[in-house]
Amino acid sequence: MTLQCTDTVFLVRPAAFGFNAETAATNRLQRGNAAPEPQTQRRALAEFDAMVAALRSEGINVCVVDDTPQPAKPDAVFPNNWVSWHDDGTVVLYPMQAVNRRAERREDIVTAVAEATGFRIARVLDLTRHERDGRFLEGTGSLVLDRVARVAYACRSPRTDARVLGEWCEAMGYESELFDATDRAGVPLYHTNVLMGIGDTFAAIGVECVAPADRVRVLERLASGGRTVIELDREEIEAFAGNLLELATWDEALGDSSVLVLSATARAALAPGRFAQFAACTDTVLSVPLPTIEQAGGGSVRCMLAEVFR
Repeated sequence: MTLQCTDTVFLVRPAAFGFNAETAATNRLQRGNAAPEPQTQRRALAEFDAMVAALRSEGINVCVVDDTPQPAKPDAVFPNNWVSWHDDGTVVLYPMQAVNRRAERREDIVTAVAEATGFRIARVLDLTRHERDGRFLEGTGSLVLDRVARVAYACRSPRTDARVLGEWCEAMGYESELFDATDRAGVPLYHTNVLMGIGDTFAAIGVECVAPADRVRVLERLASGGRTVIELDREEIEAFAGNLLELATWDEALGDSSVLVLSATARAALAPGRFAQFAACTDTVLSVPLPTIEQAGGGSVRCMLAEVFR
């Protein structure tokens, strides 16, 4: 049986976190940090370690791999953009737009995660050759997956190429749902997981961001699987409320259960009615503070979590 949510994730503990000028042109949620770089790194590390502890306290299996100091990789804390792990034993390596992010792809990380989690690699789907032709697909940043219905949702952007998406879908046995989505200035959102997330019983989406020509089609497809569709507004999207992830766990009282992970910024931005919808669709809501990572990196919880489906 195909599962939507996994109980296992891996994260990369940053060694040189900071504002990445190469990614800022396409990521409008990323803001320059005036703090000295060592201070930014220290704050990010504290946020990272606290998040790992919080996940483990909820019974999530967490595999942590250390980033290497050289070369400096300011976005190494966001590994879901370069690799994904699937329940048929496939590991996918993705083409990334920023040249200085490509050093994040490390064979030793793939080996270490497989050994630590018991993941048996059956094949490696390497899409990185597309970088030579300026075509990109940045992992589960570009892709929001309905794993049960085998649908890959993706919004067009400089980091999400339709041709690479088609190749991914053919290789993985998915159908694509490609659409346009922009911020309030009309600029394409850099990643799909900024505006939407899919759990076992819910699908959250920033409806106002989706192009009017695509809106009805996308909403109908999200609802067709029987999930509760939770519509987020632009303010919530700008506070990373769409950048969330539901994980599986086990509880002595509840048995098999679920944990919805989002940032403290996102939690504070959610309207009471919207939060009630999320709370009704999951067993536990885990809110973690990530102000430094969100401000300087332009990414939040979902970007930091690379799911491992064993």
